[in-house]
Amino acid sequence: MKKWFVAGAIMASLAAGAVQAKEWKTVRFGIEGAYPPFSWTDENGQLQGFDVDMANALCGQMQVKCELVAQDWDGIIPALLARKYDAIIAAMSITEERKRTVDFTQRYALVPNKFAAKKGTTLELSKEGLAGKRVGVQIATTHDKYLTDNFGQDVNLVRYGNADEAYLDLKSGRIDYVFLDATAIEEGLLNKEGGDAFEFVGPSVTDEQWFGEGFGIAVRKQDKDLKEMLNKAIGELRENGKYQEVNGKYFEYDVYGG
Repeated sequence: MKKWFVAGAIMASLAAGAVQAKEWKTVRFGIEGAYPPFSWTDENGQLQGFDVDMANALCGQMQVKCELVAQDWDGIIPALLARKYDAIIAAMSITEERKRTVDFTQRYALVPNKFAAKKGTTLELSKEGLAGKRVGVQIATTHDKYLTDNFGQDVNLVRYGNADEAYLDLKSGRIDYVFLDATAIEEGLLNKEGGDAFEFVGPSVTDEQWFGEGFGIAVRKQDKDLKEMLNKAIGELRENGKYQEVNGKYFEYDVYGG
């Protein structure tokens, strides 16, 4: 009787999951809109960028309607849990800490993390090298956590709501470095007017303990059917060339990683 009940419950659960999967007519993606080239907001208030195009490509592959919802970074996971949208595609690193709260798809991008500073500046990535230095990070990110965990009170972290604010303070000399992913620094600082006065300094940082396996799409833990749909669509976009088409608009290399 007990075995039958367990088996019946499993079958009912699977059946419910199958039914739920068919009900995904629309998928709403939470996107930051302030982290180029992955996402930014244009002069007309429209979301643009790699994450935007990937979300639309994924919806096309899954044959669902796509809706994009702009959301500030520091509230992006709480808003997912509050059902403001169904998934987060926002250059979010897959980490063990975040996995305790949300589920992730397989990665859809993998980017190294770098420091940038005025040309001629050196960087020794150690407690001694960072002692007293002012480093700009985006608040509540893996960059913030990595420096806090590894250097603690030895580094003066200046936290910002978005990367653009950090770049402005770097240009004005209020901070010594910014620490973000390399493509964001390229697009948001180095490739912009006046960016030729700045450069990458120090080593690339990719420690999996803090930066995870790459960027994944976050979903609520109960939405396993949506996670499966997205995983399947990511693989199909890689196979049919649509991923590479989107990739080519924003990067000169395969941002999916090796």
